[in-house]
Order: sequence, then C-alpha cells, then structure tokens
Amino acid sequence: MKLTFLGTGTSFGVPQLGCQCAVCRSPDPRDRRSRVGAVVESNRGTRLLIDTPPELRLQLMAAGIDRIDAVLYTHDHADHVHGIDDIRAFTIRRAAPMPIYGPKPTVEEIARRFRYIFDDSVRPQPGTSKPEAVTRPVEAGKHFAVADLDIIPVKVPHGKVDVFGYRIGPLAYVTDAKSLPDEAVQILKGAKVLVINALFRTEHPTHLSIPEAISAAGLIGAERTYLTHLTHDNFHADLESELPRGITPAFDGLTVRID
Repeated sequence: MKLTFLGTGTSFGVPQLGCQCAVCRSPDPRDRRSRVGAVVESNRGTRLLIDTPPELRLQLMAAGIDRIDAVLYTHDHADHVHGIDDIRAFTIRRAAPMPIYGPKPTVEEIARRFRYIFDDSVRPQPGTSKPEAVTRPVEAGKHFAVADLDIIPVKVPHGKVDVFGYRIGPLAYVTDAKSLPDEAVQILKGAKVLVINALFRTEHPTHLSIPEAISAAGLIGAERTYLTHLTHDNFHADLESELPRGITPAFDGLTVRID
C-alpha cells in the first residue's frame, strides 16, 4: 500500500495570508503546507482520495495522480471539501459517477452545498461538463469495501461534532480529532502506520495538541506515526528533531510505503 500526503496544513494553510512570521517566510519546502488531503493506493492499483481540499488540483498534479476510484470524506468543513469541483477531470473519463463515501450527515450536506454535482436534472450545456458523483453513506464501525480495499469508518469527536477517521488495512488515518474514544482506539490498534492531527503545543477546543497527539499515538502503538494538520507555529525541522522515535511530522508530497 502507498500513502501520499497531498496537504498537511491547518485550515489557514502555511504560509498564512498576511503573516510574516519566520515559518511563513521559511525557505524549507516542508514548511509550505496546503490544506489536508491524502491518496491511498492499494497494491492492485485501487486509489482512494481522502477529502477534497481547496488546493486539490495543484496537489494532485504535484503528486502525479491521474486517476482515483472513490472519495472518502472525513467531514464537511470547507478546508476538507471545497476542492470538490476538481474531481471533474476524473469523472469526465469515467463510465459512471464517482462514488463519494462518508458519514451520512456529511455526504448529505455536500450534496446540498454542491447540488449541481449530484442532481441528475442539472445538466451541463452542450460542449461543457460538470463533475458527476453519487453519495454512499457509511456507518462508524461497519466495514465496507472499495475494490480490494477493506475500510472501517472510525467516529471521533471534533469539538461539538463528530467526524470520521478511517482504518484501511494497515493504515489508520485520523484528522480533526479532539480525542480518541476507547472504541476508536480498539479499531485503530494494530495499524502499522498512523496519521493523526496535531495543531498547537497548547490545548485547542476542537483539535488534538501536539502532546495529546503523541499520547494518542502511544495508545495505538503503530510502528510509524505521522503528524498532520500542522500550523505555522513550528518549523518542520525543529519539530522533527524533538519528537519521540517513530513519530515524525508529515509534509506535502510525502509518500509512505506500507507493507
């Protein structure tokens, strides 16, 4: 299995608009973070896109991704959804609409917000095109499959709302979590690679902090843990040097092989 980090930044992205801090002016390309998204590819070539962040087109081009088979959504916040129109480049080459998986409230909200994509009565004018997709609601804790990939949605709190992480074989992918409930830990345990959000060094009402993410990683016990959803509060190199063994900050474009 292969995991490609498309984006690893917070909802502001890094550099942050209007900010002149040292990290936002850093020449290290690892300190330039677009909004969070990822691609998971199986050994048989099945490709899952996790979320559609606003920079999606540029992210996919940089990663050399020219095809996806389905989209998994974690939740419907703008930094995870608003690049959805860019799937049009894929759907115009498909024989059927793109399947969109996620929590029922999430896929329903996306279908409402972007009605033109999902409503068959909305047809593009001759000579033009539109993205075409179909919603596939999934439930926390219940397996579903996309081709050869077995997927388990994992419900985690994100402030006052719940969002989904996903266990995809040896990969545990969690973003925008405030904590990991016991039920989530039990599903995620045994993963070889964990991806988990880590916002500030101090507590935040809707996200894990860096110390909390480290503690959560200890509960999962993965061989390798990658921190994502990072802010402009830390240089990549500095954060990498101080994290415990087996835990490292991800960066845009990073590719991870998982046996």
